[in-house]
Amino acid sequence: MSKQGKKYRQAVQLVDRARTYSPMEAIELAQKTSIANFDATVEAHLNTGLDPRQADQQVRGVVLLPHGTGKQVRILVFAEGEAEKIAQEAGADYVGSDELINQIQGGWLEFDVAIAIPQIMGKVGRLGRILGPRGLMPSPKGGTIVQPEDLPRLIKETRLGRVEFRVDKTANIHAPIGKASFSSQQLFDNFAALMEAIARGKPSGVKGQYVRKVYLTTTMGPGIKVNPVEAMALRTA
Repeated sequence: MSKQGKKYRQAVQLVDRARTYSPMEAIELAQKTSIANFDATVEAHLNTGLDPRQADQQVRGVVLLPHGTGKQVRILVFAEGEAEKIAQEAGADYVGSDELINQIQGGWLEFDVAIAIPQIMGKVGRLGRILGPRGLMPSPKGGTIVQPEDLPRLIKETRLGRVEFRVDKTANIHAPIGKASFSSQQLFDNFAALMEAIARGKPSGVKGQYVRKVYLTTTMGPGIKVNPVEAMALRTA
């Protein structure tokens, strides 16, 4: 097993593993311990008390981060006819149907978000095994299957910082909240929006503690434990 680098070891020494930090303290510490040579992504990781095997304990939703993600998002739209023209005019990076589907089946995956209109899902469904495991499959629950007239709104929201979150098989939720170069207040606002959306999405079937642990981290940086009660109480202004 390879040893951690010097920068990482120095960053870890700044984190008190025995305590939980307030949301703002955790954000400021995450920025301070970012060791990447690029503008690292700040991520939130939540451990929940959900049982993902139960249909009534699924959490999935979307949140529009007030200050965006800081990431240049490549948007693909499965559409044809008039909808294809609408998507192109709205600024989608890739638009089409059969040709795009064939490219993806051939191994091309140079996009970050996939959107589709309902009329074409019969064709797009063939990509389930490819896009599904990567979280790229358009779905009604993810809000990425919309009528042609809603494409401009969805494309704009995606550009501005629309983030999808969901509980995985290990009962965890992972989501980005911005970049290390953001101001601490911008990251705090984004984190509050995310936590408010997750709190709002609490399933009625959950028993016991909904969110057990909350961590903030940056790409390549150490994890910082956040007080889960304070995090779950966050609300946007």
